[in-house]
Amino acid sequence: MRVTVLRETKVPERRVAITPDVVKLLVKAGFVCSIESGAGLSAGFYDSAYTNAGAQIVEDKPALLANTEVLLKVNSPTVEELQMLPTGSAFISFFYAYTVPALIEVCLAKNISSFAMDAVPRISRAQKMDALSSQANLAGYKSVILGANALGKIFPLLMTAAGTIPPAKVLIFGAGVAGLQAIATAKRLGAVVEVTDVRPETKEQVESLGGKFLVVQGEGVKTEGGYATEVSAEYLQKQKEMIAKHIADADIVITTALVIGKKAPVLVTEEMVKTMKPGSVIVDMAVESGGNCEASEFNKTVVKHGVTIIGEANIPSTVAVNASELYAKNISTLLFHLATKDGLKWEMDEDITKGSLITHKGELVHEFTKGILNKNKVQS
Repeated sequence: MRVTVLRETKVPERRVAITPDVVKLLVKAGFVCSIESGAGLSAGFYDSAYTNAGAQIVEDKPALLANTEVLLKVNSPTVEELQMLPTGSAFISFFYAYTVPALIEVCLAKNISSFAMDAVPRISRAQKMDALSSQANLAGYKSVILGANALGKIFPLLMTAAGTIPPAKVLIFGAGVAGLQAIATAKRLGAVVEVTDVRPETKEQVESLGGKFLVVQGEGVKTEGGYATEVSAEYLQKQKEMIAKHIADADIVITTALVIGKKAPVLVTEEMVKTMKPGSVIVDMAVESGGNCEASEFNKTVVKHGVTIIGEANIPSTVAVNASELYAKNISTLLFHLATKDGLKWEMDEDITKGSLITHKGELVHEFTKGILNKNKVQS
């Protein structure tokens, strides 16, 4: 089977789908790996490393894609890249298909089978394929580092002859993978950490890492697979009222809240930003999905009302070496599950295949994606 890896073109993106170490595994298993020249350069992986691992380096992108059976990427292919792929080929990448109906249409027209890394089911057998978690873990760590770098204070309690410096206060919205890693990192740096999450079952995890869980009274939260799928307006209002005073006391606020298939909820209003201390920092990790902070700006760091607001759109990409290494293991594990050197196995009733396959044989086969797209059509 011919496997292709392209240089990522989305801005900002420094990751690469496959690293030289993983190329060795693929080649050993009988796959033919072709890499676009310079694909790994931004992540610190040179063409020579891929060549030494057994890959072919190709500079002609159209020719490379024309000979592809399975394309591996971090971000979804562009329309132009899909048009260059052979009819009946396949790709694996982050897709978020319900947000890009135009790409789905091209896949259907060209009979391209698509597998979404963001749709891999969260079951024990698929843990090594869970790229959402691996990347969120890194993002949670780096969000604290970004916040600490922008803050004009240190994190830990420090007692000196000149006086005592109190510890920084960090408020984190969301105790998913990214939030939990942010808690652990902030605590290791010596901060006092408070956490709010719409899922009360995360309280034990938060406290086990040394964070204080802020409880919101009331219901109105629906979860699926441990993630919020719907949060009532009443609950969000109660949450805002409860955490307003905590925001005013915080040195750093980190927001991680996402709702699958919907715009990220606004949790920090501009009025709340105005109550924060001058020099404090907000890191909005949900900025690519609309943002949890009303004042954040996509892929920009801005200062509003004396508060630094970081809207880095692709935090995992800022640690591209580790992010690429983990993603390469995730995507190659999925590839080994789906295929052999002789081709894709197409076990259509198998959980992981069924959960991650979006389009196949000219049809949209992913039920969750169908549901969101149909709902959006009705609303429009």
